[in-house]
Amino acid sequence: HVQLVESGGGAVQGGGSLRLSCKVSGYTYSTACMAWFRQVPGRQREALLSTFPGGPYTTYDARVRGRFAISKDNDKNTLYLQMNSLNAEDTAVYYCTAGGIGLDSRGYPYWGQGTQVTVS
Repeated sequence: HVQLVESGGGAVQGGGSLRLSCKVSGYTYSTACMAWFRQVPGRQREALLSTFPGGPYTTYDARVRGRFAISKDNDKNTLYLQMNSLNAEDTAVYYCTAGGIGLDSRGYPYWGQGTQVTVS
């Protein structure tokens, strides 16, 4: 049974930072392709960044390039999303996902429940 559990969301002022965590269980975490998406009401889920085993991460969304970074702690089976210089446009529900590749959310079979980030 694969489980992805996000945490770390909340409310932050513009210019601030947050770090989201995604704890993974029931999945071969160390060899997984994992990614972060976000979604605002009325819009499709959008890919932000992804990471592959042993490689650097890929930033899909130009709006977060240079501000967001993805990292993994293989010992803790946890994926992180460090978000800096947050602005109101970053307000969304953030999801971690595993087992897919690319920009299309339909290609990812495993999802967390999402965590709300609100920037004011």
